[in-house]
Amino acid sequence: MNNTKKLVLAALFIAIGVVLPQAFHAIPNAGSIFLPMHIPVLIAGFALGPVFGAICGVLTPILSHLLFGMPPAPMLAQMICELAAYGFLTGLLNKVFKAGSNIGKIYVVLILSMLGGRLIYGLLNYFIFKAGSYSLQMWLSAAFIKALPGIAIQLALIPILVSRLKKAKLF
Repeated sequence: MNNTKKLVLAALFIAIGVVLPQAFHAIPNAGSIFLPMHIPVLIAGFALGPVFGAICGVLTPILSHLLFGMPPAPMLAQMICELAAYGFLTGLLNKVFKAGSNIGKIYVVLILSMLGGRLIYGLLNYFIFKAGSYSLQMWLSAAFIKALPGIAIQLALIPILVSRLKKAKLF
């Protein structure tokens, strides 16, 4: 895939990542429950590789914050790091596992990327963003329990979308 096509697809994934969460903001705390911004960034990693996946992960929350004020300023740096990790890890692991449109390998890449991104999110909160006031219980609650509906949505939708998009040669 040439860089022009990658740039266009990256812009599309970023736009989706900025617009999709707006459908959820009528529900209190919906962003941290349904994780709508994660979906296009994870797919971007599959479609565009680690570098463009990470770029999508960085730019999506920044543009969303500038346009809509979400994520709020205190959460912005955390979201940038977490989403950059998701985009990078998905792109990297997709190359390592050579997932193609193999649904089983796509699940492996997705699950490992989701776990890696959550681990990075927890470590950054523990050591930097909330140093001294962040615990294992807080991480488990925020990254897994509260986010369970979003995790389920990601596991249900992303592998099917990635597989079908790859079979259709859209990336």
